[in-house]
Amino acid sequence: MWISDFAIRRPIVTITAMIALVAFGVAALLQLKTDEFPDIAQPIVTVRIIYPGASPETVEREVVDPIEEKLFGIPGVDRSQTTSNATDGLAQFTVFFDFEKPVTEASQDVRDAISEIRGDLPREIEEPVISKFDPAEQSLLSLSIASTRRDARQLTAIVDPRIIRAIRAIPGVAQADVVGGTYPEMTVQVEPARLRAAGLSIAQVVQSLEAQNLAAPVGRVNGQLDERTIRLRGRLETATEFAGIVVAERGGRPIRLGEVARVFEGTEEPRTAALYDGRPAVGIEVKKAKGFSATDVSDRVKAALDRLRPTLPSDVTLAVVRDQGARARRAVLNVQEALVEGAALTVLVVFLFLNSWRSTVITGLALPVSVLASFIPVWLLGFKLETMSLLGLSLAIGILIDDAIVVRENIVRHVEMGKDHLTASREGTAEIGLAVAATTFSIVAVFVPVGFMYGLAGQWFKPFALTIAFSVLVSLFVSFSLDPMLSAYWADPHVPEERKGPVTRLLDRFNRWFERLTERYARLVGWALDHRVAVILIATGSFVGAIAFQALFGGFGFVPISDRGEMEVIVEAPPSANLEYTTAKAEEVAAIARRLPEVQFTFTTIGTPLQMRTPGVDQGQVYVKLRPKAEGRTRSQDELGRVLRRELQAVGGARAFVFAGGFGGAMKDIQLQFRGTNTQQLTQYAERVAALAATVPGAADVGLSTRGTREELVVEPRRGLAGSLGVTVGQVAQSLRPAFAGIDAGDWIDPTGEKRDVRVRLAPEARTRPADLAQLPITLPGGATLPLGQVASVRQGIAPGQIDHLDRDKVITVGANVSGRPLNDVLNGIMARIDAEAPIPPGIELSQGGQAKDQAEVFGKIGLALGIAILLMYLILVVQFGSFLDPLAILLSLPLSLIGVVLALWLTHDTINIMSLIGVILLMGIVAKNAILLIDFAEWAQERGMALREAIIEAGKIRLRPILMTTFALIAGMVPVALGRGEGADFRAPLGIAVIGGTITSTLLTLLVIPTVYEIMSEFRHAAQVRFRRLLGAKEAEAPAAEAA
Repeated sequence: MWISDFAIRRPIVTITAMIALVAFGVAALLQLKTDEFPDIAQPIVTVRIIYPGASPETVEREVVDPIEEKLFGIPGVDRSQTTSNATDGLAQFTVFFDFEKPVTEASQDVRDAISEIRGDLPREIEEPVISKFDPAEQSLLSLSIASTRRDARQLTAIVDPRIIRAIRAIPGVAQADVVGGTYPEMTVQVEPARLRAAGLSIAQVVQSLEAQNLAAPVGRVNGQLDERTIRLRGRLETATEFAGIVVAERGGRPIRLGEVARVFEGTEEPRTAALYDGRPAVGIEVKKAKGFSATDVSDRVKAALDRLRPTLPSDVTLAVVRDQGARARRAVLNVQEALVEGAALTVLVVFLFLNSWRSTVITGLALPVSVLASFIPVWLLGFKLETMSLLGLSLAIGILIDDAIVVRENIVRHVEMGKDHLTASREGTAEIGLAVAATTFSIVAVFVPVGFMYGLAGQWFKPFALTIAFSVLVSLFVSFSLDPMLSAYWADPHVPEERKGPVTRLLDRFNRWFERLTERYARLVGWALDHRVAVILIATGSFVGAIAFQALFGGFGFVPISDRGEMEVIVEAPPSANLEYTTAKAEEVAAIARRLPEVQFTFTTIGTPLQMRTPGVDQGQVYVKLRPKAEGRTRSQDELGRVLRRELQAVGGARAFVFAGGFGGAMKDIQLQFRGTNTQQLTQYAERVAALAATVPGAADVGLSTRGTREELVVEPRRGLAGSLGVTVGQVAQSLRPAFAGIDAGDWIDPTGEKRDVRVRLAPEARTRPADLAQLPITLPGGATLPLGQVASVRQGIAPGQIDHLDRDKVITVGANVSGRPLNDVLNGIMARIDAEAPIPPGIELSQGGQAKDQAEVFGKIGLALGIAILLMYLILVVQFGSFLDPLAILLSLPLSLIGVVLALWLTHDTINIMSLIGVILLMGIVAKNAILLIDFAEWAQERGMALREAIIEAGKIRLRPILMTTFALIAGMVPVALGRGEGADFRAPLGIAVIGGTITSTLLTLLVIPTVYEIMSEFRHAAQVRFRRLLGAKEAEAPAAEAA
């Protein structure tokens, strides 16, 4: 081959090229940013609109419906995933777009659509908050500032702006948000009795405040040589000044604000809360900016916290609750360790078979060169140093050395035939070159379709697949250049028998034993060729048996359960619960969790936004941090989740859902989405399904997305009487909203120089009973007031706690987590119960969300990628062998790897999941590699006059050593991954287990099946050629006879 010939002729150039590859690889490695997982850039835009005081039904009718109509007209919107929901005073939209649409463009399209319809929406809504959902900018660090002596307001004063500004100033920090903080405000608590006595309404109070508390530039005075600006200094600064403003005049006497309201420097009414180990706390969520390394930003933030701690009061503790940067560092370090350990084991396998430290070094050099050079395309493609790309290299360790093993083994064989090292290097590489190239391109063909899968699966596996593809291409180049060059000039010295060490003599005995094994294998191949039907039946029966075994005893999952040392518990109080009630229930849950000896601490938040959930004071989240396994924790995260779930059944007055799946978040594994137009029918049917689902073994935390109903007070104007008095519905709303929801009436600069709100609302004691509504003063057109109860009725009502939409239809989701059983088993059990006991009625449609939906999507994409990979592999083999038939012998052996995959996963209690499926894809290339080596030599031998069967048996004898060497090298490289040690190891383990199991069975079977099938194919091809020649000869004989006639 010209590459190896050039490398042997120009060794200095070869060495220089290798040094350059290593140098550029190291430089690229140092430039890579570190994270735990790849960035998933699905364009998702969220819209949040506050409509103070509006019921869910009002929010749905006046905000959700008109905005949905506009949003669904935007090009690229994924209707099947786009959701919206209406709760008390809040509308929230989650708009999914096709993957190819840039998230910035998607966000602007949503902004434009809402701007077009803004004038048709209620005037009382607050300005829509539109944000892009970017996983790369999700929470990096969660911090807690707690004290045994200070309340939330005092802690907030310490956190913001002091700590917040220090964090926001750090390069790489995109955002730092306060959780559970309570901020100062100028509180104006209006007393209805005084309002009535003064003949005022609360709307008049708000108007007076807005008109008399402002500061603004109003122009300038121009002199001959200078100019001066004119500033109106009308901003109020103290509670006394606010209390002294004139609200109205009655009988020539001014009525001041202080006469009808209590004015003081207070705090906003809390709508969020936080607790650290049961103590009042304030949290900080730190988000990383896109394009920065998670580990670097995390280190900078923690360094800033170390500088801040000595300046804090002695009773205040500043703790890191969650640190994604540290987790990313540990995960990457563990994969790196697995990579190094796998490389060491692989090199030991080479030494075992070749019994030469020089051969081992020559072969082993392919690893560092290939691995380091692989970082060049990783950096050029913008990938990170993260678990998936490093896992690709770790998985490729056994493959990277394969080419070098095959090339070096063939060179050694030619040396043993009596050739000098220079000739052996050239001829040995040339002889095996096309076969090695075909095996490498087959592996590339397997992974390139995976790297270019569309959607979520493609983004997740692109770094993994392309890293493997590039690394094996680099390995091929190294094997064709560095290995032949070193083999030509760095020959093994001859060592007399008496000077050999004990290790060398032991390995000599191993090699003599292997030679005897080779002879036995040759006889076994001969037996297989004599009993071809039996071999085919055994192989087919094994495959069919494995599939049946998987169907009966195996399981299917989506993402492997990973022990990350943490759990989350979502606490749902009744929809009418207030902040204090939910906080008490959430702390009850946290206290139960802290009783487990494996729990390190808990961090509780109430009323804060949760993943894909609408925030509210009736929902809380308890983060449970477990002690590291290194500190003696023996029970797994999943096991502790089941224990905690049982313990939490004692909690009354609220529901607690435990999420211990391994990747955080609060999305249930199974989500059955029932859509329809009849809310009552939907609710009744969903409740029935939820009751059935709760009885299915393995289904846990079953619940509905609607969460029941809540009590409300309905104000209905007496339109006839109100109209005769000149009172409109709008005036009633203008009085009710500030009185009970509160309203901002300008701003105020507090003593620290920070801008705060001026908040007007009724005094707390005046808004606790339904009767308080009826006493609220309403202003008549002439300026007089009368109680609301005279122009409107107030009655008790029931409203849904939440109204959800999916693709503009009303939807109720029955959600469940999975515990102790595979995902598919639980889902199939639920669907079987539905089909048998609660068939879906007309008018209701079912779709799936959660992990079940993601599993179906990703498995489908992987299946498509596998089909494309097999087609590409077939085309490569057609080119290699110059035949359309011979490659079929190789492809027919591919399913044999599934036998070992099924058995290995069953023995280790794992499932067919997204990681083990990637192992299956890799096995396709490995099985093809072994088959190529066998068939390539058999073809070569036949070209030199050897009979078919003799060529097949000789191919088995000659290629057994490289096949077993590469097989054991691959298994050795996968052992550290399969053993599953360290952070995130149990996430990676199914991949290693699947590869090891599949490699063992596929190697054992293909060593017999491939020769058998190849002989059958060859005989069929020969018979077809003979028949074709006979037909062609008969036609040629008929032609002269016809001419003579």
